[in-house]
Amino acid sequence: MWGGSKLSSSGSRFLGRLRSGFRSTKADSSRLTTSAVYPKNQLSWILQIKPWLFNENRIMWFKSYSMTFACLNWMKSYRLPWTRPYSTSRTTVDRSEVKTFLALAHRWWDEQGVYAPLHSMNDLRVPFIRDNLLKTVANHQPGKPLSGMKILDVGCGGGLLTEPLGRLGASVIGIDPVDENIKTAEHHKSFDPVLDKRIEYRTCSLEEIVKDTVETFDAVVASEVVEHVIDLETFIQCCFQVLKPSGSLFITTINKTQLSYALGIVFSEQIAGIVPKGTHTWEKFVSPEKLESILESNGLSVQTVVGMLYNPFSGFWHWSENTSLNYAAHALKSSLQEHPAPAEFALKGETEELQAEAFTSSGVQEELKK
Repeated sequence: MWGGSKLSSSGSRFLGRLRSGFRSTKADSSRLTTSAVYPKNQLSWILQIKPWLFNENRIMWFKSYSMTFACLNWMKSYRLPWTRPYSTSRTTVDRSEVKTFLALAHRWWDEQGVYAPLHSMNDLRVPFIRDNLLKTVANHQPGKPLSGMKILDVGCGGGLLTEPLGRLGASVIGIDPVDENIKTAEHHKSFDPVLDKRIEYRTCSLEEIVKDTVETFDAVVASEVVEHVIDLETFIQCCFQVLKPSGSLFITTINKTQLSYALGIVFSEQIAGIVPKGTHTWEKFVSPEKLESILESNGLSVQTVVGMLYNPFSGFWHWSENTSLNYAAHALKSSLQEHPAPAEFALKGETEELQAEAFTSSGVQEELKK
């Protein structure tokens, strides 16, 4: 963890302060020969320090704390999902992917075009979302079963999934980083006055709305999205943040297998032209096992993982026990979330302890002078 890697800027500043403290302590020492005995293990050591060799000894002293500093540095980078801050500088959006979808923004509602498989996928994903959400409510309104629920559709594109969810009675916010996609979605929903009231579209990324929408949504939907983000861990953490306790996260994506490469990229993109070339990057595909691991480690309990298969000849999807190509997942945020002290405070406490220990060491050395 330590080996050769650099500390963060704050860690470097802390080391600098400690160095300056030791510099001032030893500046007037010409030569010091001391011995100290540790009663706990009865080991004695002799420390010989010369002014012109002090730099070497100082480095040796800091090496004894290498693991401590490495641990503190790790603590700064790792924070529990409900204490991690988010900013627009930690984006999950791949700008190269934005360019790809920008060129296709006008084709979202062409049911026979490049997005035909997504239109057909609604036959599976809309009931999947509806039925799992209805398990969480005692009563629902006929004709509008999702009435009263707030849903966030992440990477909504032209609104292919947003609109069906709105027609089921939900209040839906669709977000997408591609402005042209949002314009297409806005234009299409304007033809339906009912949807115009239930659906809101925004041009933004998920992490940009986290601060203002903490624990706002009953469900977050990321359908055919996670295989396009550049930071899946951060993406899942953001989903956790915006979900209400007991809220649902729905994901559909592509497994990372040799079969998914052969059919999802080689056949679908390069041979059959079912989707445009460059739409997918196999390295970004994620297996159900890895996705489940990330979800569980970020406070989301996986309820269902089920395979999806697309028939390019009939143009229809069907459910399958085989998850080697596409699959859908449903996870729940726990209704009882622990709220430990923020990691910043834990880090501060550890740092203060280390500083105190450093000053104690200085005191010991002063005593040894006598």
